[in-house]
Amino acid sequence: MTEIARTLTDAHASTARRARRQRLQDAAFRNATLAFALLVLLILGGVTVSLIDGALPALRAFGFGFVGTEVWNPVSEQFGALAPIYGTLVTSVIAMAVGIPVSFGIALFITEMCPAWLKRPLGVAIELLAGIPSIIYGIWGLFVFAPFMQSTIQPFLINTLGQIPGIGNLFMGPPYGIGILTAGLILGIMVLPFITSITRDVFETVPPMVRESAYGLGATTWEVVWNVVLPYTRTGVVGGVMLGLGRALGETMAVTFVIGNAHRISSSIMAPGTTISASIANEFTEAVGDVYTSSLVALGLILFLITFAVLSIAKLMLLRLQRKAGV
Repeated sequence: MTEIARTLTDAHASTARRARRQRLQDAAFRNATLAFALLVLLILGGVTVSLIDGALPALRAFGFGFVGTEVWNPVSEQFGALAPIYGTLVTSVIAMAVGIPVSFGIALFITEMCPAWLKRPLGVAIELLAGIPSIIYGIWGLFVFAPFMQSTIQPFLINTLGQIPGIGNLFMGPPYGIGILTAGLILGIMVLPFITSITRDVFETVPPMVRESAYGLGATTWEVVWNVVLPYTRTGVVGGVMLGLGRALGETMAVTFVIGNAHRISSSIMAPGTTISASIANEFTEAVGDVYTSSLVALGLILFLITFAVLSIAKLMLLRLQRKAGV
C-alpha cells in the first residue's frame, strides 16, 4: 500500500507540474501575442505622429486651404494638394472600374468553367503577373502602352465619346498618350492579379456540395455565382477589392512614368495630371525649404487619411452586409 500511495503521489505531482508548466506556457504565449498586437498599434501611432509633425509647418502656413488649393509653385512657396488628391482618386476609380469586373470574370472562369488542364497554367500566369515590379509596368506603359494610346485609343475616344454631350468633356483634348486615363489603365492592369488571386481562392472555399445542390435544383451558372458563391465569400471578395484599391491608391513608380506629372486639374481624363505618391517621389529629393518639404509630408498625411477612410468605409459596409444576412 505504501508503494501504491507513493506512486499515486508521484503521479499527482507530475500532473501538477505539467499543468503549471502549461499555464506558464499559455501565459507567455498570450503575453507575446499581446505584445505583437500592441507593437502594430505603436508603429501605426508612430507613423501618424511623424506625419502630423512633419506636416505642421505647411498646415500652419496654408491652413485647411492647403487641401482645396490647386496651385503648386515651389518658387513662390505656394502649395496646394487639390490636384494630387484629384489625380489619386480619379486614377484609382479608373483602375477599379477596369480591375474589378475583369478580375471577377477571370476568377469565375477559373473556378466554375475552366477546363482542368488549363486551370493550373492560368493560375500560375496570374501569380507571375502579380510579381512583376511596378517600375517594369511603368517602363512598358511609357514606351509601349502610351504610344498605342496616343495613336489608337485616345483618337477613337475623342471622335466617339468626346462628341457626346455631357460626358464629352471627359474625352476631349489632344491625344498626348500619357495622362490620367493611361495611368488609371496601367493601375487597373497592376491590381488585376491581386484581386483575381484572392477572389479565386475564396471562390474555391465554397463547399462543392453547396454548388452541386444549386445545380441540381436547376440553377444556371450565373444564378449559382450570384446567389450561392458571392454571398458565401463576400468577406474575402471585399478584402481582395480593398487590397487592390490600396495598391492603386499608393502606387508610385508606374504612375510617375505615364501620368504626365502636371499639377493641374482638367475636365478631361486624357490630360496630364499627378497623384500624391507621384508628387512625393518626383519632388522630395529636390525640395528646398521647410515649407516645401512640409507640404510634401502633408501630402503623405492626406494619402494616409484617404487610405484609412476607404478601409473604414469598407469595414462598415461589410459589417452592414453581415448584419443584413444575419451573420
